[in-house]
Order: sequence, then C-alpha cells, then structure tokens
Amino acid sequence: MTPVLITPPALEPLTLAEARSWLRLDTGDEDALVSALITAARLAVERASGRLLLTQNWRLIGDAWPPGGRLTLPLAPVSAIAAVRVYDAADLAASLPLAAFRLEAQRDPPLLVLAAPVAGPGRPGGGIEIDLTCGYGAAPADVPEPLRLAVRLLVARWFENRGDIPASSAPLPPDVALLLAPFRRPRL
Repeated sequence: MTPVLITPPALEPLTLAEARSWLRLDTGDEDALVSALITAARLAVERASGRLLLTQNWRLIGDAWPPGGRLTLPLAPVSAIAAVRVYDAADLAASLPLAAFRLEAQRDPPLLVLAAPVAGPGRPGGGIEIDLTCGYGAAPADVPEPLRLAVRLLVARWFENRGDIPASSAPLPPDVALLLAPFRRPRL
C-alpha cells in the first residue's frame, strides 16, 4: 500500500517560542529559519523513528485485499480509520462500512483486519483507498518527550551548523539516534 499525506499536522511538536528559548534567541530576526528547521526536524524524526508525531490524515492506496484479510499498516501510531473505499471497473468509488474492519492499533506495526466480507476492487491498480488518522495527538504535549527533545536537538544542531553539512547526507547525531532508538520501527 502506498501512503499519501492528506492533511499535515496543524501544529509542530515544538513551538517557535520554545525553539527560540532553546536557542537563546532574543529577537525574531530568524523566525522564518527557525520555523523551517522545526518542520524539517519533525520530518527527520518521523522518518527515522517510523512514528508520526502529531495528528495528521493519510490515505493508503492499494491494489487488492491481502490474503487472509490482515493488512499490516505502514504508518504508526494509528488512532482511527476514517473511511474505506473501493473503486469498480468504471472508476466509481463505493464506501465500505467501517464496521467491516477492525483496527488493532496497539500492535506494532498496527494491523487492519477485515472483520466481515467486503467488496474487492474492480480496477486493477489503486482500487482500494483507506483513510487513516495517525499521530500521538493534536497537541505538542501529546508527543512523547524523547521525540520532542530529538526535534529540539536537531533544530539546535542545524541552526548552529548552517551550511556545514548537508542535512540530507548526514547521519543522525548519536544523541538524537539514542533518543529515537526505543521508538524505531524496524523495516521488514
């Protein structure tokens, strides 16, 4: 299944004021940069940990239901299934009843189980769409503190070392990697 972001988080796990305080900035001269670093750090922490920090909506697009009706979800944590649709051969969407699915969100990775028979897709590619609500919660305080601290450390490191090392090619700093280790989802 291919995940597609539908609605990004409304907030970041670190406010601009918290970041400015952490960086010991007295003026707002670099607020645009600091805001961009906060977003980039969240994305880096999410990618490295395999966890979505704040509430956001995602769509999974698939071709067929898995054998046995058990779908391992590539996103975590998942709090709710918002909608499930299948497309017929004429590309018309039909919503499936949510009662036909059981979300096992406490598993790692989360599992979506077909609890009742459901229609299969009629088109060969992308015939299934599953809309999910993911993340630890809507507020920064809902995010586990080690993950928030990892965001703070990345923001500070990138702020202090601007242009020295391209962020995309540098490994995570050891202190950040240690904070993320308990949350990492192994890739299968």
